[in-house]
Amino acid sequence: MNFYLLLYNIFALPFLWCVFHIAGFFNAKIKRGIRGRKYLFRDLKKYAERNHGASRFWFHSSSLGEFEQAKPIISAIRKNHPHIEIIATFFSPSGFDNSKNYKNANVISYIPFDSYKNVTQFIDIVKPTVAIMVRYDIWPNMIFALKKQNIPIVIANATMKGNSLRKIPFLLQFHRSLYDCFNYILTVSQNDQISFQEFKTTQPVIRAIGDTRFDQVMMRSSDARQRQLLSPSLTKNKKVFIVGQSWAEDDDVIIPVLLKIQKNEESLLTIIVPHEPTISHLEELESKLLDRISFIRFSEMNNYNDEKVILIDSIGVLVALYQYADVVYVGGSFRQGIHNILEPAVFDLPVIYGPKHTNSQEAVDLARLGGGFVIENEKELYRTLRTLLENSADRERAGRISGDFVREHCGATERFLHFLKPYLN
Repeated sequence: MNFYLLLYNIFALPFLWCVFHIAGFFNAKIKRGIRGRKYLFRDLKKYAERNHGASRFWFHSSSLGEFEQAKPIISAIRKNHPHIEIIATFFSPSGFDNSKNYKNANVISYIPFDSYKNVTQFIDIVKPTVAIMVRYDIWPNMIFALKKQNIPIVIANATMKGNSLRKIPFLLQFHRSLYDCFNYILTVSQNDQISFQEFKTTQPVIRAIGDTRFDQVMMRSSDARQRQLLSPSLTKNKKVFIVGQSWAEDDDVIIPVLLKIQKNEESLLTIIVPHEPTISHLEELESKLLDRISFIRFSEMNNYNDEKVILIDSIGVLVALYQYADVVYVGGSFRQGIHNILEPAVFDLPVIYGPKHTNSQEAVDLARLGGGFVIENEKELYRTLRTLLENSADRERAGRISGDFVREHCGATERFLHFLKPYLN
């Protein structure tokens, strides 16, 4: 066992195990993850007993967001190589819970805790033809065990900041030995490729091929257009402003502007989609709107009477709603980091967001190109939204920039499959 892996197993892994299980007493999400792993090997054995001899592609994602990046690859494999079985695992309960009914995978499971015994048992049961780690969730014992059994390992949508802590001297040596177990590290950008090359590995092929998220939002937008959530008469002769994935910090900026701008835009219909449509968040929103502007919940739309604001109190409808928008605000950007801007951009829409957006390179790029608009406060939001609503030429130009930005970055899935050819056949 290599020196760094020995230290990991003696010190880091027991510490992580303790933290994980102690946190489970206080955090319901972590507790679900612990309970969900209780029958992990039993269920995997049942799967293995029913299926013999097939090629098995194992995709591992930390959570739901990373799995979305794997979906276009999985869909392409399913379409062109239906004999291949797909195993999808998650670390996070949110990824597992929201993907249990995903039809393109033969098995949805948690990844076991990263002890040597667990990972060896997992590999012996699953017997993957190839292991594909999506983005960054890489567990050392699992990787070294896969390498020991000569199972090809690939990173999809790999990213690495130039100033990553993984590059400090001691950790750099450890990660160099870890990344040397991979066959391919396929990065999102040239900068990511250069950053991985700084580890001076000898084994993996490191290539920048793009980001499959662009392919995924293109696929989802095509499916979303088939869902008619609002009747044409409801949006006729109206301008539609959608607030997507908002938090309370976003609401505090948006609602005062909305109340002010509504006086000049009588035809404006605003649809607010909270990131977490909990009862408490919805009631908080309603208290801010009460007696100031008419509103209705989405679940009560049978009683719609030309209310100016629709509050979405269900999940899974945001992408389909974007097809009705004229302008979009994406939330998270006044809290801890912006949510997905590609989902509205693919619909040829101008996208507004707040200052905390640098966690998303596409948000930075879109603002530079003119399809995205960064606002710092209520005053800037009012000015930007008013301009986009009143000036159709500016609105359409920004929308075209957004849509072209997504379309120009598509194709990573096809490039990724090129590197999988030896295993597909």
